[in-house]
Amino acid sequence: MTTIQALVDRLKKFYGALPAPPRDPFTLFVWEVLSTHSTPRKRDAALAALKRGRALTPDAMWRAPEKKIADSVALAGPYVAQRIKALRTGVDVFRRSPDLPALIRGPLAGARRALKTLPQMGEAGAYRMLLFAAEHPVMPVDARVSRVARRLGFGELQKDFSKTARSVREALAAQLPPDLEVYRRTFLYLTHHGAATCTDSDPHCTVCPLLSECPTGRRRGDGQAL
Repeated sequence: MTTIQALVDRLKKFYGALPAPPRDPFTLFVWEVLSTHSTPRKRDAALAALKRGRALTPDAMWRAPEKKIADSVALAGPYVAQRIKALRTGVDVFRRSPDLPALIRGPLAGARRALKTLPQMGEAGAYRMLLFAAEHPVMPVDARVSRVARRLGFGELQKDFSKTARSVREALAAQLPPDLEVYRRTFLYLTHHGAATCTDSDPHCTVCPLLSECPTGRRRGDGQAL
């Protein structure tokens, strides 16, 4: 089997440079809340509006007029009230725990416990926070990463997604060095590939740069079901 790093190198050549999530913990939390039920373009527009309004720190968002926050958040799409509620809860968490950024950069077990106080993070969101804002070499496994990795032969589908994610995470970790930038790059290209090419119901296998190494893609080419 071709190593996962070699496959990611092909994806990097195919897609070019990709933007990464924010590395400031509070900004990344806001990014996560805006990402749910949104698109990257809408999410980035909402985040940019909050940045222009100087509302991307816990204290600044707490002081900001509600209408300014609502108008910015609305750029991300529907569920405005739910997003604002999550943001207000997160603001309270960060303001009550000013040492939260330091905690999540500490030992992994304590960092994961600390992140459970934030709303709308989920397991994948918590792992993204650990990887991009807390500098832990861990692998976030969202639905896209899980799909791409399993189609390539890394990990197995389980009835419970958390168990599937663990299987994928362990399979990828077996080939990755404990290097922060390697983990970041691997996540970014696998999740982007899952959104752009290796989609759920109709993957674009004929243009995929990984087709020659993908058992699932080859089966599709032979007319077999996924």
